[in-house]
Amino acid sequence: MESNVTSGPPLFHRVLLKLSGESFCRPGEGGISLEEVSRIARQTARVAARGVQLAIVVGGGNILRGAQLSRGSDVVKEATAHYMGMTATVINGLALQDALEKEGCATRLQTTIRMDEIAEPFIRRRALTHLERGRVVILATGTGSPFVTTDTAAALRGKELGAEVLLKATRVDGVYSADPEKNPHAVLYEHLTYDQVLRDELKVMDLTAIGMCLENHLPILVFNFKREGNIERAIAGEPIGTWVSNKPRPRPS
Repeated sequence: MESNVTSGPPLFHRVLLKLSGESFCRPGEGGISLEEVSRIARQTARVAARGVQLAIVVGGGNILRGAQLSRGSDVVKEATAHYMGMTATVINGLALQDALEKEGCATRLQTTIRMDEIAEPFIRRRALTHLERGRVVILATGTGSPFVTTDTAAALRGKELGAEVLLKATRVDGVYSADPEKNPHAVLYEHLTYDQVLRDELKVMDLTAIGMCLENHLPILVFNFKREGNIERAIAGEPIGTWVSNKPRPRPS
């Protein structure tokens, strides 16, 4: 399907896109929806075609959430459950890789847990080379350690790879004062500082990830990727979503 997006040239040239596991399935469902994967692939392939260097950290909650699996049970140890959740992200990464390549986009799938038959090990210099050569780098298995969320992995990789912004893809239009799906009077924030997010415990990313972005001066843009073309609009600097930073949102010149 062709895009009717008329956004301007990219404002950001190297970005880290965080996709939750929920991005890969229909609302309220689990597993993988090929329609949703194709939607993501179309948007990200168009972004890459405009010369944007794009790394994508994928979650795995549509398949398995390690923290939930181990909660209230002694059958599976908590650390084991987290490793199971990490392997779930690889399934999403493989699906996204094939969908992107179907769109004509060069990709590399990298993991922090070695899976040599299906993915490269994450090596920072190798990932940077792929980005510089125009390949989309898909990053699975989080940090490779239990008890660490893929949000924190996204904040870490964003800094490590020199991303200019961390794009947090959600199914709502940004960060609200309350859950907009439950409270019709919830207010959408256009701009928040890291301290506001931490103080009010707003549902942006987990607090460790927010703290890491604060420490490393990595801005976050929370936006609704379900709206066709919004990834392109976000990278073009259009005023969508919620900008989280101690500095003003940059505007196109």
